[in-house]
Amino acid sequence: MKEDVEKARYPKKVRDLKKLEDEAVELGAYDSHQIHGLLQTPDHARELYAMRRPAYTEEEIDRHVTARVARKAVFERKPAPQLTFVQEEVTLRRPLGGRMVLPTDREDHAGMAGSIRLLKLRDGKALGHSESQLHSRLISDPKEVHVLEMRYGMTRAQALTPRESLTFRA
Repeated sequence: MKEDVEKARYPKKVRDLKKLEDEAVELGAYDSHQIHGLLQTPDHARELYAMRRPAYTEEEIDRHVTARVARKAVFERKPAPQLTFVQEEVTLRRPLGGRMVLPTDREDHAGMAGSIRLLKLRDGKALGHSESQLHSRLISDPKEVHVLEMRYGMTRAQALTPRESLTFRA
């Protein structure tokens, strides 16, 4: 019964991603165009879904926002997974919905190919996740995951330090 409610409530790719996040002991993400979903407030997520074309209905927007907020349970888990996020400076300056940061003045940029999501599961397996306009893809090939891990590591090294991120003013 609970699974039927989950299926009716959330799109399959969101359920699959949430399941992986629930199993992850480590999650790292870099986003270049928007604030990562786990870091979005409900108002910010609502604004993003409201901008979609073709437009979602209010009911669809509510369902997607609820699904996004439900993913935040990863922050409450015990034991807590290791979470790291790198955001482009522009994602914090973009006024949607009314902090490790990658400044716009960096000449070298390992994340130019787009967003990166990495998940390390309890069994030690590493997975990548790619999401673009109309597609969502789980990356399990070890060689491809390794490339994502290297790019994410370089992107983290190019970002502001955690202390610099705390004092960053958008």
